[in-house]
Amino acid sequence: MAASPRTLSLSLRRYLLNPAALGYLAVVAAVGVWVGLDAILVERADASLAGVWLFLVTAPTSMLFLALPGVLPFAGVAVGAVVQALALGAAYRWVIGRTTRRTATA
Repeated sequence: MAASPRTLSLSLRRYLLNPAALGYLAVVAAVGVWVGLDAILVERADASLAGVWLFLVTAPTSMLFLALPGVLPFAGVAVGAVVQALALGAAYRWVIGRTTRRTATA
């Protein structure tokens, strides 16, 4: 039996479009905007550590990309955000499914 090609895309959509995953992605986007504004608008004599927050909110996945050269660590931030959002979405669906089954059988 061949699996339907739409099942992966539907599963990804289901895991990414829920309050937990969207809330996490909103936090990552807000931190990204803050880091961008800090880099553009604030003049300092020394370096700012605001960019570290992007790696902290997407850790531990983004930490795997830190040893890569150039701008590839920032690709790790994007990958980390999506991976963590998928994990949060799957956990959210699991918890909602458990409470729904528990209340349906009671």
